[in-house]
Formats: sequence, structure tokens, C-alpha cells
Amino acid sequence: MEILYLLVPLSVVLVLFILGGLWWAIDRGQFEELDGEAERILKDD
Repeated sequence: MEILYLLVPLSVVLVLFILGGLWWAIDRGQFEELDGEAERILKDD
């Protein structure tokens, strides 16, 4: 039972870390143009 006192806060911190990373990626525009990079790799000028 005492392990829950460690695991619950660690899981909350992990979820906040993941949400922070997702927010950072969205804010930086990582998901703006998904097709552009895929087409650029295939064209290979």
C-alpha cells in the first residue's frame, strides 16, 4: 500500500511531462504541414 504514495505522484508527473511535450510540439508548429515533409523526401531533388 505504501508504494501507491510513490507511484501516484510519479504517474501524475509523467502525465504532466507528456502533456507539456505535446503542447510544446503544437505550439512550435510541428503538426502544421504533415504532407510537406513526406513529399520532400520522396522527390529528392
